[in-house]
Amino acid sequence: MGLFSWNTMDTNKSIASTFSNRDTFRVYMTDNAGNIWTENDYEGYGVFGGKDFYELLAEMNGFVSELKGDEYNNAARLFAIDLVFANNNHSGDFAEGVFYPNLTEKVEGWVYDMKGPERCEHQGYFYDDDEDEDDEYNEEEYAEEEENY
Repeated sequence: MGLFSWNTMDTNKSIASTFSNRDTFRVYMTDNAGNIWTENDYEGYGVFGGKDFYELLAEMNGFVSELKGDEYNNAARLFAIDLVFANNNHSGDFAEGVFYPNLTEKVEGWVYDMKGPERCEHQGYFYDDDEDEDDEYNEEEYAEEEENY
């Protein structure tokens, strides 16, 4: 299984894995029913606070099964992946009519957003060695700098 990640929805920060050159930070995964899973040291495999992102996505969208353990998890993941990548949605982000888990740095005051998080272009791992997490490209700041020249 490869590494994958998302950006937090409240701060748009890349959720780095423990194996990357960036520090990890606390991430909250919430569902549309108000349940919360807390992850302090993301490993990069989609599990937050012991709950798999795609398993939760499947459950939020009606998946039920009598399977147990790994068989349940695998079936739920396949259901969720089929759901979000349907209709040529190559990114898997923002599939219409699909409820996504939310990933945030802060949980207090957060209001559930059905669209869910954007996928991290770096997969939570493949950052440039000289790229500092605070130096990420900001289109608005760049536009302001261009206007000043």
